[in-house]
Amino acid sequence: MQSVGGLQRGNYVVLDGAACKVTDTQVSRPGKHGHAKVRLTAVGLVDEKKRITVMPGHDNVEVPIVEKKTAQILSINGDTANVMDSETFETFDLHIPEELKGEVTEGANVMYWIILEDKVMKQIKG
Repeated sequence: MQSVGGLQRGNYVVLDGAACKVTDTQVSRPGKHGHAKVRLTAVGLVDEKKRITVMPGHDNVEVPIVEKKTAQILSINGDTANVMDSETFETFDLHIPEELKGEVTEGANVMYWIILEDKVMKQIKG
């Protein structure tokens, strides 16, 4: 948990049950009887949907644990790559993001993130 007032661009938060990266924060000054409000704009790490929320600056927001791991691509079938984790040797399927489609090849190493319950391919390791 982290205070909303202490968030900055680039921090990770959980909004509407989805892990997001903060893209903008705006703090309004406190009113006569109230607290400062924070307008938080964040983009989903998995679905890339923009989410905007307004909450009191002293409220706490959940922070996701993002694990960064390496895997080797075993096979490619359309938009999906079957990969093997470099540490646990577990095999599973990962969706290939649009920006990596031309670069993904069998035998290549990729970095993937485990965000909440999702596994997301992020980059090719050279």
